[in-house]
Amino acid sequence: MANIEPYAAKAVYDPPIYAQAVKIEGAQTLLYIAGQVDYDAEGHCAHPGDFAAQARAALQCLKAQVEAGGGTMASIVKVNTYLTDIRHRADYGPIRSEFFGPKMPAHTLVAVAALALPEFLIEIEAVAVV
Repeated sequence: MANIEPYAAKAVYDPPIYAQAVKIEGAQTLLYIAGQVDYDAEGHCAHPGDFAAQARAALQCLKAQVEAGGGTMASIVKVNTYLTDIRHRADYGPIRSEFFGPKMPAHTLVAVAALALPEFLIEIEAVAVV
């Protein structure tokens, strides 16, 4: 089992909600999980216009993918989140805490002009160590 240790350099601000960096020792397997979105069974957006529902669905897909690869949400060491409207940032924090707890791993959040379908409001990708 890999030892996953979040850290921050003493000279760098260490935010309370995510890790600035993650050190991994003894890693055996890496999972690179592509961007997860709010797909329905036909590949369409399941909750058009509902950011909270899309965020929970994307995180649930991420959880399912990491578990299918043999890990847990605690195995995730890096997350990239893409929002089509940066104003959803405040709404996203409490939702992601439902899945990661109060402090998630190293995380980057950016606003983008669009995602694969115009109805998608959020996409989340990750790297995990199992």
